[in-house]
Amino acid sequence: MDNDGHFRPNGTYDTNRRLILSSLPSNVTTQEGLFFNGSIGQEPNRVYAIGMCIPGSTPQDCSDCIKSASDGLIHSCPNQTNAFTWPGDPTLCYVRYSNTSFLGSSDLDPHSLLFNTGDINSNLTEFTTIWEGLVVRMIDAASTAKNTPSSSNNHYKADMARLTALENIYALMQCTPDLSSGDCDNCLRQSARDYQSCCGQKQGGVVMRPSCFFRWDLYKYSKAFDNITVASPPPPLPPMASPPPGDDHASRTNNEDSKGTPSGVVAAIIVPTVITVFILLVIGVVLCRRIMSTQRTEVESDSDISTTHSSQYDFKTIEAATNKFSRSNKLGEGGFGEVYKGTLSNGTEVAVKRLSKNSGQGIREFKNEAVLVSKLQHRNLVRLLGFCLEGDEKILIYEFVPNKSLNHFLFADPEKQSQLNWTKRYKIIGGIARGILYLHQDSQLTIIHRDLKASNILLDANMNPKISDFGLSTIFGMDQTRGNTSRIAGTYGYMSPEYAMHGQYSMKSDIYSFGVLVLEIISGKKNSRAYQMDETSTPGNLVTYDHYQRETSIYCLKLVRNERMRLLLLQAYSES
Repeated sequence: MDNDGHFRPNGTYDTNRRLILSSLPSNVTTQEGLFFNGSIGQEPNRVYAIGMCIPGSTPQDCSDCIKSASDGLIHSCPNQTNAFTWPGDPTLCYVRYSNTSFLGSSDLDPHSLLFNTGDINSNLTEFTTIWEGLVVRMIDAASTAKNTPSSSNNHYKADMARLTALENIYALMQCTPDLSSGDCDNCLRQSARDYQSCCGQKQGGVVMRPSCFFRWDLYKYSKAFDNITVASPPPPLPPMASPPPGDDHASRTNNEDSKGTPSGVVAAIIVPTVITVFILLVIGVVLCRRIMSTQRTEVESDSDISTTHSSQYDFKTIEAATNKFSRSNKLGEGGFGEVYKGTLSNGTEVAVKRLSKNSGQGIREFKNEAVLVSKLQHRNLVRLLGFCLEGDEKILIYEFVPNKSLNHFLFADPEKQSQLNWTKRYKIIGGIARGILYLHQDSQLTIIHRDLKASNILLDANMNPKISDFGLSTIFGMDQTRGNTSRIAGTYGYMSPEYAMHGQYSMKSDIYSFGVLVLEIISGKKNSRAYQMDETSTPGNLVTYDHYQRETSIYCLKLVRNERMRLLLLQAYSES
């Protein structure tokens, strides 16, 4: 090992690193608090490592996350003696290794800060008050939690706060359980300060440090929020008018003369009553208008879906086809719901995409996908067979593709990867390219997919690729060449820089993602493309950020950029 924090690949340190990282999935999941620390080897090649998952993680989710994190560190930090990562799929977990012991030490650097480029749309002063109240409450809860291995809330807190009638703030904090309460409090407060001074007006962000993690967003990005409810704020009380000031003696004289109800009492009763009635009338008118507007919107949206060229199924048919959505029929889970294998009464096998009832953001994506995909017909695009809209149920029915996704072959199963010879890889690349060409040029609509990645490329029985998941897709007008959005959605690592940083997208955005896919297919390695946190960041301050659903956020303490990979990416992008 040298003084710059690098070791010789395939040497003793590298072997020890691989051994201890490979043991973490089983070691972490067998611990009551889902936290494990250990070391292996002798100095100077001794490797120290810790792994952990947030409370509430299932053993399988925790194991999968730790394994993905460990593999990601090995591939993305090939010769760094120190590295850590906070991946978020299928749960939040943490893996760190070093050539020196770090147990119990509070490390605030290096750190990375990322944010959503969209601005807060609600009242900023009111938002800041709610956000700060939530953050302070969570820091106190996380830092004072027991930091013992058997504790169920090791320096951890997930919580939410009501922002508007339609929006919530979702936040998650985690310190490593080996920290003292004071160190945890300091780490989280520093992260909150850093975020607020940098990007307090943005719609979400994440701060990752070796000793703590803080993320918040305006959508439910983790299963950790499934069992958390937030109470609606109480309605404001109607204003109460004070009795009009007057001379006590005059009041008494008038009251004595009239021998009736005192005028001050009458005013105190009538004025607030009139105001209250007026407020209720205004509220009633506003609510009626909102209800009428909502009904019109739902009718128009549902009308759009009903005019699609696919069949509408009733919920009982889909429930029977999937054996009541049994776990044995479950194929996977995406950002807005779960996918099940089903068999219709005529024997046709289908893939059933069921939108999560708790996914408020997914309704727009559901309707977008239902209307859009029904108008597309190409052998390299997944085919929509029908849909179901019944009560709270929103379901899409697709053709069943038996070989799962390209992601499964490339990264999830080494045995499957060995089946991908060069001929098959070349065939897959060509099929994806033809599908993109159809979307951009040959279909009646010009469509930008905006979320091309390995898990959205399905493989049929003959290994023909089929592009899927059109929830984020956008239709361009006849003369339109680019679009702009404040809602950055998709998967970091596949996003073009102008889309990730500024929300600008075009055909080139899909071509950029396709270039990343080509590199993954050829190399068989997962892209760990790093993004600068903002335009003023230093060149070495890079990180891969998970928005997602399955990617790994990795930050190497000694980051060496793969210039050859960067040049290939830039060349593929510029030539588009």
